[in-house]
Amino acid sequence: MTFDGRRTLTSPTGAALNLYVEHATAPARGVVQINHGLAEHAARYAPFADFLSQRGYHVYAHDHRGHGFTRAPDAPPGRFAGQDGVEALVADVDAVHDLIAQDHAGLPVVVFGHSMGGMIALNYVLRHSRRIQAAAVWNSNFQAGLPALAARAILAWERFRLGSDVPSRLLPKLTFEAWGKAIPGHRTLFDWLSRDPKQVDAYIADPLCGWNGSVSLWLDLFRLAGNGAADANFGDVRKDLPFHLVGGAHDPATDGGKSVNRLAGRLRRMGFSDVAATIYPDTRHESLNEVNRELVMDDFASWLERVCPRDEAGSAGPRARQAGPLHGT
Repeated sequence: MTFDGRRTLTSPTGAALNLYVEHATAPARGVVQINHGLAEHAARYAPFADFLSQRGYHVYAHDHRGHGFTRAPDAPPGRFAGQDGVEALVADVDAVHDLIAQDHAGLPVVVFGHSMGGMIALNYVLRHSRRIQAAAVWNSNFQAGLPALAARAILAWERFRLGSDVPSRLLPKLTFEAWGKAIPGHRTLFDWLSRDPKQVDAYIADPLCGWNGSVSLWLDLFRLAGNGAADANFGDVRKDLPFHLVGGAHDPATDGGKSVNRLAGRLRRMGFSDVAATIYPDTRHESLNEVNRELVMDDFASWLERVCPRDEAGSAGPRARQAGPLHGT
């Protein structure tokens, strides 16, 4: 399954974003902007986009810097940017939202992210919550404290010894490899992604998936996580913004969904009034590629219907907030 459209979007950062678009095949009620995870690419979300389009949502999904077919002068495969990678990632996402505002003025927009994409989506929320109707942050870990400090120390040592633009030697062992070994009776080291062996095998066979990120990419990932871990960064986020959080009870990347519940608890304590969080039993990391994906997607569609309601005339309601100015496409 593929998206019904593909184009190149020039971001103000200089990146040539590989962008997929799926148009709603039912009366349009909103737009979902998808942010993919680490060491994968946006085309893997085509089945999800098809599901959403049949329910009245346009879908926009781009390959992030260093991933898929996106190209940028400062972002070869495996790296976000030469410097300020977090800022460049968020600016690229904002460029996609500018295009959405141009293509679908008046329709509510939901920012969605899985894993690393959830980190990017939440960092976008911290800066631009008034551009969107709601946010979905799935399978993401905004871990702070000693483990994060230890990982940063390892990366600082690697940067000193190896440089920033070479693959990290230790972080893949502490993350992907360790998570794979955490699955009892695992068939492959990528079984932590899903219980569906076909999905795991497809990931392994995909040349655009499963690679080791550079030292600088990992440092930027921890900056993304650190931004989301600090309550002080949420001061400008509107408190009525709906959040949809998802985790898997058998996902080692989120400590069995505990990190997802921690984020939900933090949001509620900070006064956010609409936080939905679900930890699915037996589910691993890639909720959209799990054996219970139909249930997960149906639950998400029900939430979307609530946060993107139709008016009495049957058309989609207005955006929650006015979009910002266009940067050009």
